[in-house]
This record gives sequence, C-alpha cells and structure tokens, in this order.
Amino acid sequence: MKYLAEFSDPVLAKKLVDQIHATVTRPWAMMEVCGGQTHTIVRHGIDQLLPDGVEMIHGPGCPVCVTPLEIIDKALEIASQPGVIFCSFGDMLRVPGSSRDLFRIKSEGGDVRVVYSPLDALKIAKDNPDREVVFFGIGFETTAPPNAMTVYQAKQQDIANFSLLVSHVRVPPAISAIMESPNCRVQAFLAAGHVCSVMGVSEYPPLAAKYRVPIVVTGFEPLDILAGILRTVTQLERGEHVVENAYRRAVTDEGNTAAQAMLSDVFETTDRAWRGIGMIPQSGWRLSERYRAYDAEYRFQVRDIATEESKVCRSGEVLQGHIKPHECEAFGTLCTPRNPLGATMVSSEGACAAYYLYRRLQTPEVVSSVG
Repeated sequence: MKYLAEFSDPVLAKKLVDQIHATVTRPWAMMEVCGGQTHTIVRHGIDQLLPDGVEMIHGPGCPVCVTPLEIIDKALEIASQPGVIFCSFGDMLRVPGSSRDLFRIKSEGGDVRVVYSPLDALKIAKDNPDREVVFFGIGFETTAPPNAMTVYQAKQQDIANFSLLVSHVRVPPAISAIMESPNCRVQAFLAAGHVCSVMGVSEYPPLAAKYRVPIVVTGFEPLDILAGILRTVTQLERGEHVVENAYRRAVTDEGNTAAQAMLSDVFETTDRAWRGIGMIPQSGWRLSERYRAYDAEYRFQVRDIATEESKVCRSGEVLQGHIKPHECEAFGTLCTPRNPLGATMVSSEGACAAYYLYRRLQTPEVVSSVG
C-alpha cells in the first residue's frame, strides 16, 4: 500500500536519526498530539533512537481516551432503554463507564450495533422508523465533518428517529490548556496531520507565538515522525517558535473548506470536559440550535448525569504527559487491555495500550550525553 513502504525506509530513517543527533546539543521535551503518532513512536522505538535527554511526551490526542466518563455513562443509559438502537464505532464498546460498558449492555439485551460510518446508522434509522436510532459521535476535528453531514442529511430527509450523542473535541484549546498547566514540561508540539487536513493550520501560529513553542504538522509513518522531530529540534536549538507544515501531501494551509462550512452550519463551539484532564473552555462542539432536535442528550434527558473517575487509574496524568503509562501502579496488573480501568488502555490509540502491546514495562536507564 502506498506510503507504507516509502515512509518506513530504514536507510532514510537512519539518515534522519543521524541528522537529529547532529542537531541536538541539549535536552528537549516535545509532545506528539495524536495517539496514532504515539503508536508509531512506540512500535518502531523512535523515542529510543533519539539523543539521550530528548523526550517524547505522549499527548491527549486519542478520541476514545479523552471522551469523558459522564458521556460514556450517558451512552450506557441511552443504549439500555427499550426501543433504542445504539450505534457506535467498535472501539467504544469496551470503554468502561462507572460500572459497565456497551458490551455489557448488549449482553443484557440492549440493541447495540457496530457501524463503520454514521451514514450506516442513518440507514438503520430509515429501515426502522418505529425505533429510536442513536449514533455515538466522538472524536477530534477529523471525525466531526461526517457526523455533521449525517445530521444535516437527517434534517434534509426529515428522518425524525435519528439522533447524535456528541462528544467532539478540538485540538487548539487543548494545547493552550496543556501549556497553562502548572506542571507543563512541553517545549514543542508535533501537530496531528489528519486534524490539520480538515482545519488547516491557521489556528496554530497564535499558539506558537503566545507560548513560544514550535509546532510542526506531521503525519503518522516513521519517516513522517522523524522528519517532524528534526524540524522541531532545529527550531528549538535556534530559539525559534513558528508553525511548519511537514505533511504537505495531505495538509494545505486552508484545510478542507467544504468540511469547515458543514461544521459551522451543524455545530457550535462549547466548553467540553476531557477525560482525566477536566473542563477546557471552548474545546468542543455541540449541535447548534437549528439541529438541537437531533441531540440525543436532550432527546433522552440525560444531560445531568454526573460521575467520579477511578482513584486507581492515572490515565489523566498520562494524557497530560505528567507520567509514562508504566509509571501507573495499576499498569499491567489491575489494568490490562482485557480488563481496562481507563480508556487509555482500551483504546487502539491509547498510550497505555501501546506500552502494553509493545512491552514498554519500565523506563530504560540512560546516561545523558547531551549538554
């Protein structure tokens, strides 16, 4: 498949690693925003190839991981109601709520279905006019446009038995929240290429200037990551802090303007809680007033559900980059992919799942050679 070979070339990778080593003269800490980037880094050992003292901090960019517990519990409440067909992507079914997950609801008789597109859920609603069909719409700017389009089509086609449970979040406000955290160690960011393919890069220069951090937009293959790291450390060494687009095969400066127009029509920005992090102002989307009739939270009156996070799970600290997954006392013992305590272990993009899958069970001992 295109890019799987071209962007995994070990010879080119070694050249990039050598250039990174030749560039770095001091310790640096940078955050890759996306969970897909985290898996590439851990799977290929990219972080272990970097100069001693250069640290990759794993960011909150996993949509399953940051979906707040109260939204999961709202999904469970809706899915357990008679007459409801609850549709979701498969990675949400095992995410634990306060006491159970969607698989448990399904085993107890709830009609929970895995779909591959929100349009699949809309077709189910057409085929079952006597049932309420709900699609679980989660994710970053990447998955928001198709969900917005589905609600738009439901309204255009007057499909009244379809609704969307929304938990969409936005990356730029999260970067602000991370940088304003009192324990922040992040000095630069690798921005998620798929997010920028939708939204462009216009929101990032103000962040780079305000917080004096380089932001490099990059992709997800090993050479993408290494090229992004090289550009990032080059800026850090020079004392620069600008936005660079290292993923031009997929990202334009303006992004996908048609998708942005659909988002502006169907959604409006709102404050949104991130699992393990807390409330981040204007970091999410909800359905706008003209589409409010398709909002499952209103339709099923579950807006007031409150929850409390597990005191054992430290996924919030993982998501903010304060600890590595294996530094959580529950990692690999009380918390495994088979019996996860938090979404960072159950999600296919979660940092905890990556560390468990690729056997990162302890921090390697290194002697810093940068200085």
